[in-house]
Amino acid sequence: MKSASIKSLVIAASLASVGWLSATTSGIAQEVTLRLHQFLPAQANVPKHALDPWADKIESESGGRIKIERYPAMQLGGTPPQLIDQAQDGTVDIVWTLPGSTPGRFPSTEVFELPFMMTNAEATSRAYWDLFESNMKDGEFKDLHILAAWVHGPGVIHSRTPVEKMEDLQGMKVRAPTRVITALVAELGGTPIGMPIPAVTESLSKGVIDGAVVPWEVVPSLKVQELVSNHTEFGGDHALYTTTFVLAMNKAKYDSLPDDLKKVIDDNSGQDVSALFGKTQQEYDAPGRELAVGRDNNIITLSAEDVEGWKAAAQPVIENWVKEADEKGLDGQALLDEARSLIEKYTAAQ
Repeated sequence: MKSASIKSLVIAASLASVGWLSATTSGIAQEVTLRLHQFLPAQANVPKHALDPWADKIESESGGRIKIERYPAMQLGGTPPQLIDQAQDGTVDIVWTLPGSTPGRFPSTEVFELPFMMTNAEATSRAYWDLFESNMKDGEFKDLHILAAWVHGPGVIHSRTPVEKMEDLQGMKVRAPTRVITALVAELGGTPIGMPIPAVTESLSKGVIDGAVVPWEVVPSLKVQELVSNHTEFGGDHALYTTTFVLAMNKAKYDSLPDDLKKVIDDNSGQDVSALFGKTQQEYDAPGRELAVGRDNNIITLSAEDVEGWKAAAQPVIENWVKEADEKGLDGQALLDEARSLIEKYTAAQ
């Protein structure tokens, strides 16, 4: 009996040891759940064609150890301008947002939103990432872990009445997408009206605005092609404007990950991912444009010569931005020159 009791104790101790080791191993390899919060419906182009494939890839490459819960359309509460704080304070783990939603907080990003800066979204997104790494990472974004930084495709003027020349904007109430384009619309004699993108549909239908400056990509979801019949595109090498985005992660959450899971995140971050997101977003300009073509809407494409006149008229807005950047302690002209040089470099490499 005594021998049997000792044997039982040894077996029990062995089982306990195995259980402890199993629990320890399980603890080391336990799953990490990350909550991704953003402002558009799940079926919108960016969530559906960029963020979801990105999150699926991370889940797969982590062997299922990382789970990314997706919360579209501000389902976790708050407003779009609050997203960046939600990531910074850890209310959520990852956000997709616009730095411009909190004006003045990330002033360097605005250099890419200046009139006629961008060429295409892929090249400009690569330039944006480079400038982020060299000028913003340890400055404006030091309290966040940025996973990607990119821009959308060329901005277009969508309006009730045709905009064939700058004078056509006189007195027109136009939804302006960014602080910089608000200044440009005002410079050209229009009345800029700021509003979040989901408000454009109702504002057009009720006559609150006469037009909106948005890329073709968002036209289908906003039904812009049904509410206005004129669309003004800009020929030449530069677009009227673009908007900057970031995919931002809570810094403490990233730092808490084991090295192998950090590597999974790192492998799906950076310049190539930024460029892919920008390229993907611009690819969905074509279906939006086709809807307008299908309705026989009036698509006005300004010649390169005409665009030069718009560029000249936009120069005071650019010069004022440089001055404001200097007043904030930035070297505005140096940022502008570097951004232009990087965009030119990556455009030429395509």
